Amino acid sequence: MFDSLSEKLNNAFRRFRGKGKLTEADVREGMREVRMALLEADVNYKVTRDFIKTVTERAVGSEVMESLLPGQQIVKIVHEELIKLMGETNNKLVISPKPPTVVMMVGLQGTGKTTHAAKLAGMYRKQGKRPLLVACDVYRPAAIDQLKVVGAQVEVPVFDMGKEDPVKIAKASLEHAARHGHDMVFIDTAGRLQVDDVLMQELENIKAETNPTEILLVVDAMTGQAAVDVATVFNERLDITGVVLSKMDGDTRGGAALATRYVTGKPIKFVGVGEKMDAIEPFYPDRIASRILGMGDVLTLIEKAQQTIDDKKAAELEKKLRENNFTLNDYLEQFRQIKNMGSLDQLVGMIPGMKPGALKDAKIDEKALARTEAIILSMTAYERDHPDVINGSRRRRIAAGSGTSVEEVNRLMKQYDQMNKMIKQFSGQFGGKRGKKKMKIPFSLG
Repeated sequence: MFDSLSEKLNNAFRRFRGKGKLTEADVREGMREVRMALLEADVNYKVTRDFIKTVTERAVGSEVMESLLPGQQIVKIVHEELIKLMGETNNKLVISPKPPTVVMMVGLQGTGKTTHAAKLAGMYRKQGKRPLLVACDVYRPAAIDQLKVVGAQVEVPVFDMGKEDPVKIAKASLEHAARHGHDMVFIDTAGRLQVDDVLMQELENIKAETNPTEILLVVDAMTGQAAVDVATVFNERLDITGVVLSKMDGDTRGGAALATRYVTGKPIKFVGVGEKMDAIEPFYPDRIASRILGMGDVLTLIEKAQQTIDDKKAAELEKKLRENNFTLNDYLEQFRQIKNMGSLDQLVGMIPGMKPGALKDAKIDEKALARTEAIILSMTAYERDHPDVINGSRRRRIAAGSGTSVEEVNRLMKQYDQMNKMIKQFSGQFGGKRGKKKMKIPFSLG
């Protein structure tokens, strides 16, 4: 996400970074480029105008003009103002002191309401909650079936009453939740291709009947300024409490993320960052601003690692490395953990100094991870534990069994051998009498 915007902003900042001293004319000329970058990212014109005005006023002040590093000061100001624009702090979902917490999911058709209702329910189930999904979209063909499918994927039950009146369904779901001990209820409401009064009236009736703790508007981040217009209408009619931005992993220019909070005054609470059911993140304005400006997002990277890495398996791996007993099974486990953290391009965008989309032109084949997995799984259990026995004939058999080539099998074995050599070099530092020292386990991909 934000590939285009990030690239254009960094091009604009080059004008500042190369100069030891800036004049007011330099600042205003550079701000014109920043303005064009925001407009091309589909940020609302009024939002862009106010943002540029604020940044320019700060940039022509003494904090920049008298600075030894004026270029860095301007980037710092833009960073701070981006955070303010998007809401400054992370806004968590409000949990009702008296269960159940009722979350009403609203938005236009095709924005990902149903999927994100399930993603949120799954997220809170993992946190120890007992969520319930409610099927109130009785108009879209197969909407109820879709909710049941995604509900099963996140292991959350679905309450439905077929094609009954959605208001009655919503009301009955709360009684069902109370009887069965559900402390969170996610209501998947109907959408339309565009806002109409019939839809809004139905949503208002559901709101009146259920008194939701949260009303979350799901907005397609790829729709740009149109998303802001939709958010304005929904907010005026329903007084939404927050926004979920879907499809942030797509070829989005970022305008919706930058402008929705400013226009509606309501916080962006979550962002959908992929198709998998766990591909949803809390929205942190400071982290997003850092990603946009190429500063990375180490905190989110660490959180992804913590969620993905099994502590027990990490301890077992540490023991094996101490004993210099790293097998191909362990090698496969490392690959799987990296794969579960998300796409390589997303992860690289979180590393400071690496721009989002840095791997776009590198032609890195993410299917290589799948091929690596296939190769190792085509080996016998004995071969995985004793790689030294894998001779030429075995390699041909493994290649045939995994649908790969002998060359790919050879490449994998070479990477494994290189890693083993590296482990042996370090094992002396951590084994024997000095083995009590805590060993740090890096991600190892060869």
